[in-house]
Amino acid sequence: MSQPPFRTRIKFCGMTRPGDVRLAGELGVDAVGFVFAARSRRRVDAAQAAAMVEALAPMVDAVALFMDNPAEEVREVIARVRPALLQFHGDEDEAFCRSFGLRYLKAVPMGGEASLDPLQLHARWPSAAGFLLDGHAPGEAGGGGVAFDWSKAPRGLIKPWFMAGGLTPDNVHDAVASTRPWGVDVASGIEAPDGVPGAKDGARMRRFVEEVRRADCG
Repeated sequence: MSQPPFRTRIKFCGMTRPGDVRLAGELGVDAVGFVFAARSRRRVDAAQAAAMVEALAPMVDAVALFMDNPAEEVREVIARVRPALLQFHGDEDEAFCRSFGLRYLKAVPMGGEASLDPLQLHARWPSAAGFLLDGHAPGEAGGGGVAFDWSKAPRGLIKPWFMAGGLTPDNVHDAVASTRPWGVDVASGIEAPDGVPGAKDGARMRRFVEEVRRADCG
């Protein structure tokens, strides 16, 4: 059987339980995210995240997510969790994002009347490793499970970009097939609809990965 021409990267975000981190690795996920944003329902502290990192499989990256956190909080997380990548969802500027000496993703709100200018993004955050397009409106916190209009997906972004916001096992195949992002990021979409925010559902995690891979092969 021939290999697909491209493999979409998968990040499971908002992890709160070691067992979910372990299963993510078993399913072949590329990265897991820990949220330190004060306004998030999936927020964990540095000690909790450091304990969960012990459950990471080899070659699975830890990502630390922030939204306008003070610099000292970011440094504490870096020291205790040792993430491979940072992710900023607030009003952080280029100087702040690069000041920690780690590669980072900058989240871009795509909800409401927000619009995307690839040239402006590259100019504002030239050292970003990539961008994450999320479904929330400017000024709002992510993780609400709201999708954005996929027709707004970029055509001129040079750097890798992730699609986030409202992705579920039911729609991620179409999202990947229609936009061909470098990666996808999911939090609430792999949780039980009536469950506790952050507690992942194993069956939904597995099916999400299967649907992404089906889109890759298509």
